[in-house]
Amino acid sequence: MKVAVVDKNGKDTGRKVELSKEVFGIEPNDHAVYLDVKQYLANQRQGTHKAKERGEITGSTRKIKRQKGTGTARAGSIKSPVFKGGGRIFGPRPRNYGFKLNKNVKRLARRSALSIKANDKAIVVMEDLNFDAPKTKEFTSVLKSLGLENKKSLFVLGESNNNVYLSSRNLKGAEVVTNSELSTYKIMNANSLVLFEGSLEGIETNLSK
Repeated sequence: MKVAVVDKNGKDTGRKVELSKEVFGIEPNDHAVYLDVKQYLANQRQGTHKAKERGEITGSTRKIKRQKGTGTARAGSIKSPVFKGGGRIFGPRPRNYGFKLNKNVKRLARRSALSIKANDKAIVVMEDLNFDAPKTKEFTSVLKSLGLENKKSLFVLGESNNNVYLSSRNLKGAEVVTNSELSTYKIMNANSLVLFEGSLEGIETNLSK
């Protein structure tokens, strides 16, 4: 699959790159994508929720009414879950929501996500970009040139570039990552995927194993 390389002004450079069929041209596995996205979101959860049960409520331990003759159910503690202000039955406890996912499944999921984007014509290959200093205005200009100013976009660098990263950090719809930080969730969450030329080799090497 050949894709034209564009410059920062969105113009065709006259060069084309070949995207690996093993990474960008497979039959997508929807279930693998689902599992990888589910694991990513589960790992974002803090799991620090906590509700007090009746044994943890501060309150009197006296018997609040006599056992018989009231015409209502017997009650022995104001901390009972049936009373307002009492403990909660089977309330949430701190826990870890993460779960294990096989490396091969995660690799398949990322290949599937990239193939989905390739099928949707949502991948742009751009020549490597560098700024002399962090400038949000310059990065916004690149987005406008590519027609992505009103879309969610994910830019993938070959190696860490602090100036490009800082230039995009204040923009809500754009995110910059390196090829080693690429995840299925981030690929699927973006409307357009912008791959810098320098990132292609790393992506194909990591996902062709």
